[in-house]
Amino acid sequence: MNTLREAVEEYLEMRRGLGFKLQEAGKGLIDFITFLEQHNASYITQELALVWAQQPSNVQPAYSAQRLSFVREFARYRSATDPRTQIPLQGLLPFQPKRARPYLYSEEEIRSLLHAALKMPCRFESGKLRPWVYYCLFGLLSVSGLRLGEARNLELQDVDLKAAVLTIRGTKFGKNRLVPLHASTCTVLADYIARRQRHWARRAVSSYLFVSSWGNRLDEGDIHRTFYALSRQIGLRGTSDSRGPRLHDMRQNAEARKMPNRNLKTYRKILEDRRLAMSSGSCDSALFFDVRQLPL
Repeated sequence: MNTLREAVEEYLEMRRGLGFKLQEAGKGLIDFITFLEQHNASYITQELALVWAQQPSNVQPAYSAQRLSFVREFARYRSATDPRTQIPLQGLLPFQPKRARPYLYSEEEIRSLLHAALKMPCRFESGKLRPWVYYCLFGLLSVSGLRLGEARNLELQDVDLKAAVLTIRGTKFGKNRLVPLHASTCTVLADYIARRQRHWARRAVSSYLFVSSWGNRLDEGDIHRTFYALSRQIGLRGTSDSRGPRLHDMRQNAEARKMPNRNLKTYRKILEDRRLAMSSGSCDSALFFDVRQLPL
């Protein structure tokens, strides 16, 4: 019988091979195995799983419940080869999840956010592109249905303005998908890319579409902080509010998901050509079309 550490590595490899990323679960399970080794435990017990899951003691109940769920799934896998394994029972760390209520942005709110992004002050030459970065990023999120992580991971090679298509790589279950764009969105993206090329003409810059003032991929934390600041500035959030409209809520905008009746045959042909040209992954059937003009 292999050791717990060997078993968890096999488990993670198997699950990731099926398309699950398991980033948090992977780190958590490695830490759990270290915890068991420190307690000289050669198999999983419910008691030790509970102790580990509730560390540290000052975290939210949802975090502890999530940690215990990591162990529970692995314990089910381990029990097939080690009958001594105790699978933690459901409901040991009960909590009532509080799901955020989706916020539907109005047209005026989107426009105000984008205009506020363009008016962000620039203290140094290196930051002159920053207003355009956030203007284009927030605008794209508001009309495309992209997740924030998908937009952050876009590279220049993924933007085909001639075909009006974005290639979104490594989405859920490791798949790729193609996102058609409206002509108005292509116009804004083309303008941003031209500004980006001029700004970084004499300096090294990463291949990501949206880059920071240092030339690397935008930091997710900085994106949220910028969004919160602009939201307070235009009145979407109060000055002391810790909760409010989120970037993710832009995916709820119904207008960003309308599919026009015209030119569908053309889009189908583009998508099929691009799908055949892609070396890996598959196309998702979810198509998003921009039916709004981004304010310039």
